Amino acid sequence: MAATGILERAHSVARPGYDRWLVPPCALAIHLCIGMAYGFSVFWLPLSRAIGITDPVVCKAMTLAQALTTTTCDWRVSDLVWTYTLFFVVLGAAALWGGWLERVGPRKAGVVAAFCWCGGMGIGAIGVAWHQLWLIWLGSGVIGGIGLGLGYISPVSTLIKWFPDRRGMATGMAIMGFGGGAMIGGPLADRLMKHFAGPAEVGVWQTFLTLALLYFVFMMAGAMGYRVPAEGWKPAGWRPPATADAAISRFHVHLKDAHRTPQFWLIWLVLLFNVSASIGIIGVASPMIQEIFGGQLIDAPSVLFTAFDDDQKKAAAAVGAGFVGALSLFNIGGRFLWAWLSDRIGRKPLYVAILALGALLYGVAAPATAGASLGLFILVFCIIASMYGGGFATVPAYLADVFGTRFVGAIHGRLLTAWSTAGVLGPLIVATMRDGRIADGVARDQVYQPIYWVLAAMLAAGFVANLFVRPVADRFHMVAEDGAVSEPAYGGTVDQAAHASAGLTVALAWAAVGLPILWGVYMTLSKAIILLK
Repeated sequence: MAATGILERAHSVARPGYDRWLVPPCALAIHLCIGMAYGFSVFWLPLSRAIGITDPVVCKAMTLAQALTTTTCDWRVSDLVWTYTLFFVVLGAAALWGGWLERVGPRKAGVVAAFCWCGGMGIGAIGVAWHQLWLIWLGSGVIGGIGLGLGYISPVSTLIKWFPDRRGMATGMAIMGFGGGAMIGGPLADRLMKHFAGPAEVGVWQTFLTLALLYFVFMMAGAMGYRVPAEGWKPAGWRPPATADAAISRFHVHLKDAHRTPQFWLIWLVLLFNVSASIGIIGVASPMIQEIFGGQLIDAPSVLFTAFDDDQKKAAAAVGAGFVGALSLFNIGGRFLWAWLSDRIGRKPLYVAILALGALLYGVAAPATAGASLGLFILVFCIIASMYGGGFATVPAYLADVFGTRFVGAIHGRLLTAWSTAGVLGPLIVATMRDGRIADGVARDQVYQPIYWVLAAMLAAGFVANLFVRPVADRFHMVAEDGAVSEPAYGGTVDQAAHASAGLTVALAWAAVGLPILWGVYMTLSKAIILLK
């Protein structure tokens, strides 16, 4: 009873004098771990030769069903990437658990997320050791995906309540960590696999277990560090605006009513189109820049991509990896910077800006610079990547503005079904159009222009949906038991306590998450620097 009691919401209410800046590092500790979902591609090639070790043992007639249980044939990369798809489809399970999270609080949700994410990796390690793909799908994909969803939404409501004055910045800090998870986990996993590899071993299952243990420590520390503000708490010296901003709701909307409003589905479409337009093209970023610019990447401008020899392929692949690294850095930075900007200009104007600019970059700038100017092409897609991340990071604050803060975590969980949908739709559109044009014999440097126009149209559709977002109708406002309309509580004791004694704790907490981030930035920059040569 005592063990479970520690996890109850009542035991996580902050005492007077608590420093709210301790909460973002807790959120980052969890998001940096689950963000490794983006970095799982580092495992695909080693796993594709888990039996052959140096070269894959290929069984040409093997079906996907047979691949699930084979112990004599190596898996194809196309079999393994289903794990990645499962991550983001199952992440939609967060929609089902959002109401539970609001009741029990972020601490218990974070603990459950740690057990699911890390336990899923442990089951995945068994699947690798036994060469059973279905166990990898079940462990890392399904169970890990549940942990991914719960971990993703666990801090949202809490951060918004701790930072009513900086909603966008607060959620941007946490969700920046999700984008940075692969930046840290990918290079770390690569080093671990090299350490564990041997004449009869590619080192993947040992890497899974090592990462699971490291992640469990970080996620549990983050979950147990969560605190929720006392009822009526507000930042010292802060007062809500005397004149209410029409774009920020003074009322709460209940979880059971949120999906009945047009506002929910309009924001759902905004997220769907913003993610779909970028996630697919980012997934093919490395081959895209190699196919479009060919020999220009390696000081051999007359050589086409299809005519590369082995050494040229390796050199071009290094440039492609640098391009992916640059996109990763802008994706992460955009999650904080665009969300921070939304606190200044408002959430709706922010989406007006990024959707309109994104449509122009895809529809005009990308086709114009393709094959013509490598530097401008890279800049265009770096800006697009920043807005992709910024759209993710800003949407929780947008929901809080529209629906109030009472159920924002659960409403955000339901909205993530748009992400799950986009995770299938975006790559499907890009891959289908790309493969179809290549099959039709279109030159590689001309394959992508129509794809850019389709993605621009998707962002334009999101732009239109965002324009129709209005304040929620009065009939959806929550009503208290006494019949009065329930408004967000801003009253209560203002926290005036000195935080000097907590200064060291805050510094250590930020160092614990900041140092891995700096290492990840360094490793990513070391790859991206090749673009400047």
